[in-house]
Amino acid sequence: MDSEERITLIEANANPALWKGENLASASLRNKIKQIMAATLRRALEQGSRSTRLRSVLYQGVCQHRGLERICTVRLRCRSVVAILKIKTNFLTKLAGWFVLAVGSLGVHAQDLSPRAYVITPVNASTINLTWSFFDGGVNFNGTVPITGATGTYNVPVFGLYHSFALFGRSANLQASLPYGVGTFSGSVFGKQQSIYRSGLLDTTIRFSVNLKGGPALKARQYAKWKQKTLLGVSLKVIAPTGQYDPTKLVNWGINRWAFKPEFGYSERWGHWILDGYAGVWLYTENSASYDLPVPRPQTEAPIGSFEGHLSYSFSDRGWLSLDGNFWTGGVTSLSGIRNLDTKQTGSRIGCTASIPFSKHQSVKVSYSNGTYIRFGGNYQNVSVGYQYSWVGRPK
Repeated sequence: MDSEERITLIEANANPALWKGENLASASLRNKIKQIMAATLRRALEQGSRSTRLRSVLYQGVCQHRGLERICTVRLRCRSVVAILKIKTNFLTKLAGWFVLAVGSLGVHAQDLSPRAYVITPVNASTINLTWSFFDGGVNFNGTVPITGATGTYNVPVFGLYHSFALFGRSANLQASLPYGVGTFSGSVFGKQQSIYRSGLLDTTIRFSVNLKGGPALKARQYAKWKQKTLLGVSLKVIAPTGQYDPTKLVNWGINRWAFKPEFGYSERWGHWILDGYAGVWLYTENSASYDLPVPRPQTEAPIGSFEGHLSYSFSDRGWLSLDGNFWTGGVTSLSGIRNLDTKQTGSRIGCTASIPFSKHQSVKVSYSNGTYIRFGGNYQNVSVGYQYSWVGRPK
């Protein structure tokens, strides 16, 4: 549409009387407006209009134009309805994008709370972990979309493995976990209650850690005599996109991208007390098919810085109680190169964890955490109960 046509259309829209056939100055003006409307609606339908002003003109013009048979044919009226739906679809696409960011990621990666993650174990120590986690809470959209009462309730059973080994004389370990999620998410959109159910695999998580200071590789007999002082270590956590993901659905268990978290860890012991502190950053690859209409589009996410702290008290060799807290910030997303600053995440959680041994090889770990401040994303209460079976060398 050229500038003259655009002005004609806007002027006609600004004066509602012009849309009444009997008040039009001439048949030629009626035909001109009809042609402009048809051409504009066709382009909006085929290509999509990015001009907010033009969308408003189209919407108002179509509403005033509807039912006036002297100006528009049946075909044009049909295109008008489709164009209105197209405009509404564009808005719902943005709404869906925000919903994906706030709910789809489920907020479990940046919100880690893992006490004693850098405390070493004897070489060739292994553990099987069976954990059940329950999440219940809401989603904070930070006023970005007209969604109210957004909540999620879901269960995540996790199967995990742990094994320690020697690496250049230092203590190192490798962990892997495979979670499965089952839950329901709901919210009110424009006053209409909506809910969805999801069941499927989450992404696989693998973590490698190695001690840099204070934690040499020790056999079981040596470890029994060793006393922890100051420990320094580094780790790399990797999330592989193996979880359930469908780019045509708003909420998915998987994130459809690789994620990496390099981290530096510190641990110090004073008698029965242990203080832990970690600093890391989440790095994400591109999600090549993020939910969007009419077709999925590539999405990127900025790094998320994370900090974590724990203060724990040991009441036996493998029994302890910990007070946990963390803080994270970042994660602004871009869809097809367009940044959405409203998606920046800033939040923190606080909780507690207890490890209770009940035999030489078996123990139970129980934890609870809740959000203290969530600017954007999931704000859940979390309760976890895990069973651990541990051994050194071959299974006994």
